[in-house]
Amino acid sequence: MDKKSQGIFNRPFNRRDALKMLGKTTAAGVVLSAIPGVGIAAMKTPTERPNLIFILGDNHNAETMEFAGHPFIKTPGFNRLAREGVHLQNTFNTTSLCTPSRASILTGAYCHKHGVKNNHMPWTDSMPTFLEHLSKNDYATAFIGKWHMPGDGLPKFPYLDLFVSYTYREGQGTYFNCPMIVNGEEVASRKPYITEEVTDYAIDFMKSTLNKPESERKPFCIYLSHRPGHPPYKAPKDIDGMYDDADVKKALPKNIDAWYGKSRQNVYQGFMMGSFYDQYRGYCETLTAMDRDIDRLLNVLDEMEIQDNTVVIYMGDNGQMWGQHDRVSIKEPYEESLKLPLIVRAPKLIKDPGTKREQMALNIDIAPTLLDMAGVPKPKDMDGESFVPILKSPAAKGRDAFLMEFWRYFPENTPSYVGVRTNRYKFVEYERGRDPLLFDLKRDSAEQNNLYGTPEGDKLLPGLLAKMGKLNKNQVKFK
Repeated sequence: MDKKSQGIFNRPFNRRDALKMLGKTTAAGVVLSAIPGVGIAAMKTPTERPNLIFILGDNHNAETMEFAGHPFIKTPGFNRLAREGVHLQNTFNTTSLCTPSRASILTGAYCHKHGVKNNHMPWTDSMPTFLEHLSKNDYATAFIGKWHMPGDGLPKFPYLDLFVSYTYREGQGTYFNCPMIVNGEEVASRKPYITEEVTDYAIDFMKSTLNKPESERKPFCIYLSHRPGHPPYKAPKDIDGMYDDADVKKALPKNIDAWYGKSRQNVYQGFMMGSFYDQYRGYCETLTAMDRDIDRLLNVLDEMEIQDNTVVIYMGDNGQMWGQHDRVSIKEPYEESLKLPLIVRAPKLIKDPGTKREQMALNIDIAPTLLDMAGVPKPKDMDGESFVPILKSPAAKGRDAFLMEFWRYFPENTPSYVGVRTNRYKFVEYERGRDPLLFDLKRDSAEQNNLYGTPEGDKLLPGLLAKMGKLNKNQVKFK
């Protein structure tokens, strides 16, 4: 992508941009205060284009939701989303790591294209985000919550009407009293717990946007990025300890005991000392806290009477292994790391709410899907595909494979790898240090029987290599 085609990220800041920034500064002043008594009539969006809310969780294992069959977690918000929408139960990230996955969500592109290859690499500005595309097509846009990419402060996104995030503790933030940065200015947290704080900003932005005079009103797109379930796990007082009596053995692999952790070669962000069971309970409590504010957001949409014309999408950035394959990790090419929760509530698109979809969806599909919903053509540089047809019909055709890619970074010890996952098979080859993996996921969903080097694997390998090569196109290089 050349500099001329990159839009507002790289072109000189001109008079039009300055005028837009003046408007955003004014809007930020409105958003920072509550807006009491907003009339229902003022909340009507003067267009058939939907409002869009994309909600992102952190390290959220795809099975850790009540409606998905988890043995003890309570998630009424997720349950409601699934009941009123569609659960895409075969959703994956293409690079199983926080920062690259988030860049892929924003750009709709594979990691090798957008260039953010690990958690130590800053945002590259090499590709526009879907928020920029929507802003150029007359959407009010907001990024609220965890940015989670390194660099010197937060990036500059002049097209955003509202940018609320934090740089505290290297961008990881904290669960309580996290200082926020609102359109470039640091402000104190208004609410003690971080999911309440960022949800309040989202609600204020909706109200301020839809309370404008009809001639100025736009549909909105909100990117709402939560901190749960990232360690160290801390929940609000009324949720903290909620699962103290839960039998976590029902949720964890049989090989796990209460003291599983660093002693088993699982160095994971320095948090695995102490009771492994208590760590898992804390993880679930933070997810329940996030779920409560998702439920609160849904209730506000009802109160504003915009629920039918507002799409709500929830997804995680990557999965989380809790001892599967003797790993505590988010980086490995196993299903527990790759697989993501994805729920979509879109009343005007989905005619069979409360159902599931079997087709594969990816993190790189979020951007083109949101653009499709807004009636904006997909840019040529996006690798993802809109899953709107799948939402409309369970019989719609989905993709048959996707590329997996990962670049090792210090001090993590997972080697670089590239692989392909189809609807039935998975093949992974490492840069060094480990033998390749080949699994038949239909017969071996737990990935216990490596077929690489067996007669069966030898027959499957040429086809998988050809498919991987077609997807890769020599783009993934480990150096």
